[in-house]
Amino acid sequence: MRIRPTLSVTPEALNVDGRDPFLARLAMILFHPLKMLRRRINAYVASRVTRQPGPVAIPRHRIYIVPTRFGYGYGVLLLVMLLGAMNYSNSMAFALTFLLMGLGLLGMHHTHGNLLSLRLRAGKVAPVFAGEEARFELWLENPSLTTRYTIALGWPDTPPAAYLDVPAQGHVAGHLPLTASKRGWLRAPRFAVATEFPLGLLHAWTWIELDMNTVVYPAPATEGRTPPVVAGDSGHAASNRAGVDEFVGLRRYAAGDTPRTIHWKSFAKLGTPLVKHFGETISSERIFDFNALAGLEPEARLSQLCRWVLDAEAAREPYVLALPQLTLGPALGEAHQHACLRALALHGLAA
Repeated sequence: MRIRPTLSVTPEALNVDGRDPFLARLAMILFHPLKMLRRRINAYVASRVTRQPGPVAIPRHRIYIVPTRFGYGYGVLLLVMLLGAMNYSNSMAFALTFLLMGLGLLGMHHTHGNLLSLRLRAGKVAPVFAGEEARFELWLENPSLTTRYTIALGWPDTPPAAYLDVPAQGHVAGHLPLTASKRGWLRAPRFAVATEFPLGLLHAWTWIELDMNTVVYPAPATEGRTPPVVAGDSGHAASNRAGVDEFVGLRRYAAGDTPRTIHWKSFAKLGTPLVKHFGETISSERIFDFNALAGLEPEARLSQLCRWVLDAEAAREPYVLALPQLTLGPALGEAHQHACLRALALHGLAA
């Protein structure tokens, strides 16, 4: 079952060769009015859909219904049977034709009623990284005393993403997947709620647009680049990095060392000049600075910062995220990670 309720007859379906001018012109004459009608119907329906916070109940006047391809075939069959019954004046043929016609009308009533008064509300949707698939949760509530069968949910012009049976006076959850192509806010577009129950001869649907969105984090960079070491007031001294904070030890004299750095007491005992070596105090907190990645493009910087945040959380090491006009931390934990990733996702974007 397709969510798009439009006629599926196209020139391609008839194997029209586009290289034949006559057939191409004939196809354009035959199908251009149908395309125009389809666009007008879609534009009319879309103009009546407004974004709502939910819950939203499906009213009677917002349910649209058209025959499926089996429904069209069923109608043609009834027409042929009716013509045959009229030609032969056969009462049994008339009875069978009208019986099947009544069955189709009864199916139309049940197809329409399968959607009537259903309530939909937005559920939870977890943040994702760019390139991943966000799953928008939808809850369907059935206030009636009858079960609603085979309720389809899907985005426009796509196959249904979920088929649900909603129990009488109960509710059920469905999920609509949507690919997040870039960081920032991902807003759920309008979606269709449709059904062809019970006979599959008619397609009933409605469009709904709930106020659903989620934040999309930048795609993490590949592993390999290490964060720069940042000096701080607390932490440990690094003997392999020159500084003036803490005394590390003595080393051999090298050309260029100033006399004031020579350890004269050891020189008097050993006769070999040794030089006092000081190390810089390295912060025990990891600081991830946007401005420290000056050699990368802005989006690449955000991806690299995202990778460092994930790695620091995995290593259980406190960290600071420094963005232009925003500094988060030092801290550690799920809440701090989400705050940092959210800041990276929305950096430089309009609110």
